[in-house]
Amino acid sequence: MNKVLIVDDQLDVRMSASIALSNHGFSCIEADSPLQAMQIVTSEKVDLILLDMNYSSDTTSGQEGLTFLQQLQRKNISIPVVVMTAWASIDIAVQAMQLNAVDFIEKPWKNTRLVAIVKQQIDSAKLHKENARYSALSRPSSKQEYFAKSPVMLELLAKAKRAAQTDANILLTGENGTGKSLLANYIHEHSSRADNRFVSVNMGAIPESLFESELFGHKKGAFTDAKENRLGRFDIASDGTLFLDEIGTLGGNLQSKVLRVLETGEYEVVGSSQTEKTNARIISATNANLEKMIADEHFRRDLFFRLNTIELHIPPLRERPEDITLLAEHLLDKHAAKYNRSGMTLSSAAHAAILQHPWVGNVRELSHSIERAVIMSEHQVLDVNALSLNGNISNHGTNPQQNWPLMTLEESEKRALITAIKHFQGNVIEAGDYLGMSKSAIYRRLEKFAIDPKNLES
Repeated sequence: MNKVLIVDDQLDVRMSASIALSNHGFSCIEADSPLQAMQIVTSEKVDLILLDMNYSSDTTSGQEGLTFLQQLQRKNISIPVVVMTAWASIDIAVQAMQLNAVDFIEKPWKNTRLVAIVKQQIDSAKLHKENARYSALSRPSSKQEYFAKSPVMLELLAKAKRAAQTDANILLTGENGTGKSLLANYIHEHSSRADNRFVSVNMGAIPESLFESELFGHKKGAFTDAKENRLGRFDIASDGTLFLDEIGTLGGNLQSKVLRVLETGEYEVVGSSQTEKTNARIISATNANLEKMIADEHFRRDLFFRLNTIELHIPPLRERPEDITLLAEHLLDKHAAKYNRSGMTLSSAAHAAILQHPWVGNVRELSHSIERAVIMSEHQVLDVNALSLNGNISNHGTNPQQNWPLMTLEESEKRALITAIKHFQGNVIEAGDYLGMSKSAIYRRLEKFAIDPKNLES
């Protein structure tokens, strides 16, 4: 129900407007002064303000109403305002419109006109906001097929479909490169929100100084580089799904900000004191051991419980060999089409080598190897040499179980980091690119695991 704030120092005027609007489905609250009105708009969501221009201290100039409009501008509060006055002064109307009032009505009014103006301006404000949201992301998420036939993955996808039918928060866990973002998209596509937006944000790639602006948006002039209004990801994802990837990299100070939105749906745009609400469905993902991070006091327990109403774990590729050939064929078709080399196939020896390879980097590593082979091979049939598995950073022999014993996600992550950095001869940025990590994310992990790239044994 749309909420209208009626601001007038005369009780009978407020009652008259409230009755007229309430009869047409609007929720009305009242304030007898601009001061009280400002307290209301900074503490709760209001869809439109019906503002008297003259109060007891000055009943003719409209200055008190104009001052209130100026205060809204200074506080970057973007609520449509319809001004009203008993004094038919075109000058007051012009000044009010210059201060962003959206319409003007004279007292006494006709109820039909009052209701029509309020409805039109609320609808217009919603349309403007929706247009801004759609221009921020030009199109909804594209449909993606999930390629899997192993029993463990088929069971996981069945669970994901069941979870998708709810609005419960979902936490996806698994090693780097297992396809957490793809599964998040899969859940969105099988939910009631599928026709709305799927918005993804890498939490590890956001500098702390820009965190609130990125997630909650900012108003023009809120800080030095804020040249125009910007919608945040929580707003863009309204009615859709917001995917918070790399949630385990979130610093302690930022965790409390995310927790508040998850608990209440409320946040403030940077540079505005007005409280906004989001109804975005939250899916998050991490390859970190959050329970250990909680024990080490690096992650908030209450945030963890908000995130993992449902937890889905994606097994590494080496634990689902039935999927390796299926994925390899799919990725070969995809990359061959991308580089205009359709019709390429894998030799039987290449198939065997792919099944024997440990794939520490999981699906991302498999994709990288096949893409490179498609680009570099002169032949239509890719053999073992074309895949260059011997030179791949994850090659540790033909027996993955012997060389890669059972380990925790953190141990596996640390080993993959060290192996990648060694392979790229200490170049952290190249290692991060290969592993699909941003610069800030990989340096954060180096600090977490106390890894010095310059002092790794070759």
